[in-house]
Amino acid sequence: MNVPPEKPKLSRLFRLQWEEAQSDYVLLYPEGMVKLNRSAAEILKLCDGERDVQTITHDLERAFSVAGLKEDVNDFLRIANERNWIS
Repeated sequence: MNVPPEKPKLSRLFRLQWEEAQSDYVLLYPEGMVKLNRSAAEILKLCDGERDVQTITHDLERAFSVAGLKEDVNDFLRIANERNWIS
């Protein structure tokens, strides 16, 4: 089973940045670029290696005045881990 790191951080191989031409956040890497949806970008912005998954979830729920994001955050982090976006 794919389990993301306890305190995820963006892999050194990727750079998260706003891309004006795409009007979205993207992950840049040596071979190309991944265009992210807003939810993915907001989660990755919080993956700093200091926050654990529970804190990331809490921070997102507070920032967007919503509840119940735990499963969505965990699902995304599993995908990001599979794609080596986080370590």
